[in-house]
Amino acid sequence: MSNATTANAPRSTSSADLTDWRPEDNAFWESQGKSIANRNLWISIPSLLCGFAVWLMWGIITVQMSNAGFPFKPDELFSIAAIAGLSGATTRIPASFFIRMCGGRNTVWLTTALLMIPAIGTGIALQDKNTPLWVFQLMALLSGMGGGNFACSMSNISTFFPKRLQGTALGLNAGLGNFGVTTSQLLIPAVMTLAILGGLGGDPIPLVKDSATLIGKIPAGTPSFVQNAGFVWLFLLAPLAVIGWFGLNNISAVSPGIGSTGAAFGRILLFYGLALVISAIGLYLYLPSGSGVLSGNGMWIVLPLVCFGTLFAMKAIATGEMKENLNKQFAIFGNKHTWSMTALYVVTFGSFIGFSMALPLSITVIFGNTHVLDPATNAWVHAKNPNAPSALMYAWIGPFVGALIRPIGGWISDKVGGSIVTQIISIVLVVASGATGYVMFLAYHSATPEQYFFLFMGLFVLLFAASGIGNGSTFRTVGFVFDQNQRGPVLGWTSAVAAYGSFIAPVIIGGQIKAGTPENAMYGFAVFYAVCVVINWWFYLRKNAYIKNP
Repeated sequence: MSNATTANAPRSTSSADLTDWRPEDNAFWESQGKSIANRNLWISIPSLLCGFAVWLMWGIITVQMSNAGFPFKPDELFSIAAIAGLSGATTRIPASFFIRMCGGRNTVWLTTALLMIPAIGTGIALQDKNTPLWVFQLMALLSGMGGGNFACSMSNISTFFPKRLQGTALGLNAGLGNFGVTTSQLLIPAVMTLAILGGLGGDPIPLVKDSATLIGKIPAGTPSFVQNAGFVWLFLLAPLAVIGWFGLNNISAVSPGIGSTGAAFGRILLFYGLALVISAIGLYLYLPSGSGVLSGNGMWIVLPLVCFGTLFAMKAIATGEMKENLNKQFAIFGNKHTWSMTALYVVTFGSFIGFSMALPLSITVIFGNTHVLDPATNAWVHAKNPNAPSALMYAWIGPFVGALIRPIGGWISDKVGGSIVTQIISIVLVVASGATGYVMFLAYHSATPEQYFFLFMGLFVLLFAASGIGNGSTFRTVGFVFDQNQRGPVLGWTSAVAAYGSFIAPVIIGGQIKAGTPENAMYGFAVFYAVCVVINWWFYLRKNAYIKNP
């Protein structure tokens, strides 16, 4: 082999470790880098899809648990979904820093393989209607590891591609990965009608209420394999574990001094465990099933406590080189653009994930009942609507559109600049959110709310489409504003904070529905979007912007 050929080869200390990585060098990229980067991307995408699916499966599972007659109250079922939402966001905080501390291959492989634990545990728990509530709450807590996957996956992929392709690569990874939401909402109801594991899957449980799949309703009395909601993910996770082990790479320049694979795995397990424990403490303080001392408006106290408590705990237990790596990455918090981009990513991904969790509940409560004003008491009376649309038939459409359009947002942003795209979609979100609130008001005060349903769904699809495009544009801006050392941690951190939308949006919308004013939730979101229009313009678009983009 010639010296020139040897110099151009990506040298490695093992088949997984790339010691020479220069994506901004066009010759290197075209000859060697592109194929390696694309291989890691196409392994990362289905891994991320499974992460989203396992994290957000509880929104559908809890509906089906109710349909199958599991003996839990609505607030207890809510606690299960809330636990998954909070723990998924919190695990993103340490996951934001895994790539530098542990290596891309080590991180993506282990965080994907760990999802088999809640998948198997959930399947076993759902085999018996007498399984206690705490078991489901524990499985929901562990399924939050799927939420953490996004932070490390995006951080990892950002290191493989040159700046000019950041928007497209990150848009593909996140957009196709986001299909895990839709996959979960469509696949779980479908597989519950089949004995996919034969005798190993356990006995069916007859439905006590009507259910549905994409193609139609399933009548009460139909045998249902509810447990398949957990077991089905093993058909994807098991082969991904094999493919990822042999196909993923660490980049030595991005992850220096990570040590052995076992040591890297140990760090991941340590910090994930820490995040899950702090999440559990926060949930104990907030949920009525725990101590409930911070219930109600205490959400705004619990979330910062959990978020920053996780950061401080990470620093407290880190030692030696691990602490040095963390200190270098914590430098992002001294950069004002970290905070501006965090707010903008809450607008986009926070909206996507929050509305994904809240939409089924909104459909069920607002359109599943008639709303008639009793003239004697001047109070609204809500009764079952015989013409109600099924949430399980329609709720998947919005997340599907948002995920489908996300890569387009990244591609457009590569061409015209991320900030101008973010500005346009933020204005769309302001208008669409306000209009959605008004339609919710009309439906919640109507004896025939179904007449407003398709307008409601159309506006929500617009919200999902705008947030999906914005997901791509904000990540493109991060790739433009930050250097390679800070880009990954910032991508992870912003996605972690935005993921709390999976907890905040259902709580706010559900609370306003309970108060009889669901429109106020959407009006509040519109005000927040308007503030972020100003933030984006001030930082990145005005004449003397801090960083002009474009």
